Amino acid sequence: MLDRSRKVVGIASIAAVLAASLVTAPAMAAGAASAMEEGKKLAFTRKKGNCLACHLIEGGKAAGNIGPPLLAMKARYPNKKDLHDQIWDATAKNPESPMPAFGKYEALSAAEIDKIVDFIWSL
Repeated sequence: MLDRSRKVVGIASIAAVLAASLVTAPAMAAGAASAMEEGKKLAFTRKKGNCLACHLIEGGKAAGNIGPPLLAMKARYPNKKDLHDQIWDATAKNPESPMPAFGKYEALSAAEIDKIVDFIWSL
């Protein structure tokens, strides 16, 4: 009898975990999409990221040509942290980079940079 009770509890536990994952997965996906949308807004906003001042980005208007077009970013930055570091302080890797050190000089918060990275990495 005790063995059967353990099996029932085990099955119930697995069912609860699966049910919870079915509920949270769409919410997590919606949160990621929301972060990307916020990142896009920050990247396109002149008073924040202003990425369009220097880069061509699909969907952006009046793009600059100082920096490279932002496309195929997962291929260019397979490690997402490298893209984050580039936005945080491009001069750490290339002292001659004209790109502002958005994180180093606190032009953007760490959370804002994370959202921009999510957006740009999706391009």
